[in-house]
Amino acid sequence: MKLYEPIKPYNEGLLKVSEIHQIYYEESGNPMGEPILFVHGGPGGGTSESNRQYFDPKHYRIILFDQRGCGKSIPSASIIDNTTQDLVNDIEKLREYLKIEKWILFGGSWGSTLSLVYAINHPDRVKAMILRGIFLGRKEDDDWLYQQGASYYFPAEYDEYVSIIPENERADLIKAYHKYLNSENTEIAEKAAYHWAKWELGLITLNKLPILEEILSDKKANLELARLENHYFINNIFLEENYILNNISKISNIKTIIVHGQYDMDCRPIGAYLLHKNLNNSVLRLIEASGHSSKEPNIAEALVDATEEFKNL
Repeated sequence: MKLYEPIKPYNEGLLKVSEIHQIYYEESGNPMGEPILFVHGGPGGGTSESNRQYFDPKHYRIILFDQRGCGKSIPSASIIDNTTQDLVNDIEKLREYLKIEKWILFGGSWGSTLSLVYAINHPDRVKAMILRGIFLGRKEDDDWLYQQGASYYFPAEYDEYVSIIPENERADLIKAYHKYLNSENTEIAEKAAYHWAKWELGLITLNKLPILEEILSDKKANLELARLENHYFINNIFLEENYILNNISKISNIKTIIVHGQYDMDCRPIGAYLLHKNLNNSVLRLIEASGHSSKEPNIAEALVDATEEFKNL
């Protein structure tokens, strides 16, 4: 099925989750419908209006939120009090605030990671999961994207990505970028954010994004994405190595549909395969002729199909 028509939220606001942070949330679709939570990627990717279109608005109570430091949440690009456990707690606070007993999780990329970690911590609150572009948050997953791996497939783009880093700092690019992304000099931070975001966003689709430079013209979004991603990855997503697979038994029976592009260069298909192998109640759909983005036509269709299937839970 194709995406649903654009809709507007019937409820939106800011939820204070800490002394520093307020997170944006919204509800659209059917107020009495099946609650489903859209968990965006990044960290720092934020939500967009088109994210509502994967769900039948007559059936679903569609909930979107921007994680700490990005989108409409405030303050922007803040890494203070911003950890995986903080985000898990925020999701639980949002569930309680909206008076939802159980919900379906719909998460892609980093959103798949956060959905899985939330489910491991609150399995009794998760009815089912639809996960796309699986990122298991291991060191090898970070290294593949930001150090060496995807670099073999996009050598020219990788050269540009490393070009702003002095050669003697390139042995650990996540660490090197950390310094520049958090520089007090705004120009230095924005330049680093541009190059980090350009590297990643240049890999997410099977065919090159024709509007990549237009997307990268948003300096605020670049800084949110780059600074927050880097903050999480330099801290090993604030979890023990291989946390998800080590704790998978806690969620092994939750019904899960996994959608992953066969040629995903951001998050390798092996992650989706390993997750599927360790779950008792999952379906893995490797999508041909597709990369990482949820906007890839075949992936978008597979995601809508998954939400249609879950109408019968």
